[in-house]
Amino acid sequence: MSPENEKPRDEFPVRARHLLRQRAVWVLPLVLASVVVAAMTALYLGSAVDPQVHVRGLPVEVVNGDRRATLGTEHVDLGKLIEDGLRTSPAVSHRLRLELVTLPEAERAMSRGHAYATIVIPPDFTASLLAKAGLPTTGTTGDGSLQLLTNPRAGTLAVSLATGILQPAVARASRAVSAQLTAAAGAGTQDVATTAFLANPVTVTTSQFHPPPDDSALGLSAFYLALLTLMCGFLTGTILHGTVDAALGYGASEVGPRWTQLQPKAISRWRTLLIKWAMVAVLTAVVTGFMIAVAAGGLSMDAPHPLLLWLYTWLCAASVAAGTIVLFAALGTPGQLAALLLFVYAGLASAGGTVPIEALPPFFRLLSEAEPLRQILTGDRAILYFDAQADAGLTRGVVAAAIGLACWLLAGTLIVRWYDHRAMHRMTPDLLAYVGRAVENYQPHERDEADRAAAKAAADVVPRRLPPAPPPPPPADPPALPPPDNLTADGPGLDP
Repeated sequence: MSPENEKPRDEFPVRARHLLRQRAVWVLPLVLASVVVAAMTALYLGSAVDPQVHVRGLPVEVVNGDRRATLGTEHVDLGKLIEDGLRTSPAVSHRLRLELVTLPEAERAMSRGHAYATIVIPPDFTASLLAKAGLPTTGTTGDGSLQLLTNPRAGTLAVSLATGILQPAVARASRAVSAQLTAAAGAGTQDVATTAFLANPVTVTTSQFHPPPDDSALGLSAFYLALLTLMCGFLTGTILHGTVDAALGYGASEVGPRWTQLQPKAISRWRTLLIKWAMVAVLTAVVTGFMIAVAAGGLSMDAPHPLLLWLYTWLCAASVAAGTIVLFAALGTPGQLAALLLFVYAGLASAGGTVPIEALPPFFRLLSEAEPLRQILTGDRAILYFDAQADAGLTRGVVAAAIGLACWLLAGTLIVRWYDHRAMHRMTPDLLAYVGRAVENYQPHERDEADRAAAKAAADVVPRRLPPAPPPPPPADPPALPPPDNLTADGPGLDP
């Protein structure tokens, strides 16, 4: 077969069908994807499937300001009857943490996010109910209804849960009050209005205590901002890991059709980790600054303390980014999945952003003590909704973020230095030297290829068919020599 008819050699002979027939190609992705998705589902939905079943200890304040009243010679205290009915009801006492306080104490607790609701028994409660029942009484009278103050800044779902527990309990207490009023009124003739009142004498008026500010996503802006802060840290750590490794030659860089692999540099794991941590400190400051600028400046989110908010989110994002870098350094590529499950999905399940901490299953309550998202949310709520008061959660958030950052720095130092001490390098010195020699040997080859390409390009510029050169001139005839004297026409002559 002539060279012109030869089939060109395939420079990439591996076929997709060959690789897809290998079992190992399928097993690892299927196992990893299944495990990660199952863990994500269990974490994210396991905490929120039925929060009412797991409600324990929702903080609710009770203010009993009833002054009592006198009916004949008897002192009547219907406010105490309501209070005892709430505190002794198993449906309430097992799910709510009721605290008997004064009204200023209740307002102070709610203004710091320490209580989700307050039920207030007014001073004229007993006198008003006796008067509505048609019974003679002493003291001033009024509407006589209970007041339920809700605190949506502390959590909208928590307020709904507390209200849903309190209202049936108040209805049961109302039946006890009804029995006492009916007995006091006797069996006389009563008009229709009094009969209807005695059937359900206790009413509840609900109002919000300091409603969420405008442009606060109905009290959810703190949760959204906390989640964005977490993602700033996670994404910064993930991006830094890939870009720094590519710059050091330990990872490939692929942008569109361009694939680049630099020569690996002789650097230890510890120094690589220090580079990434130093860049984390700078980049998290920048990205959280952009986040606050877009949220508060571009979208007009209510942010009364923008500088403090930026400093706090910077600290929290740096803590998460440092932890992400440590997981990459300790586990390698699986570190990304570990960081995703640990920081994002376990954090969402236990942060208390949607389902309050008091309504989580026991495992998630324990998890929330260490998860960074809960601590970020606590500080964000304090800054955005409670005037940045230290005891409203800001101190807890700052201390938790600082402890988390210190723990990740310590863990990363111990693990990576141990790897280096045991000579568990990313690439051994011998391999680095071999790669260096291979690169040096490959560089002349690259120059030869470049020279040949340049020569070929130059040859393409010169016309391929040149005009024929003119034929050389014919050679000139040699000059004629004179005949010798001793020659004659008959032949050589002889001297006599």
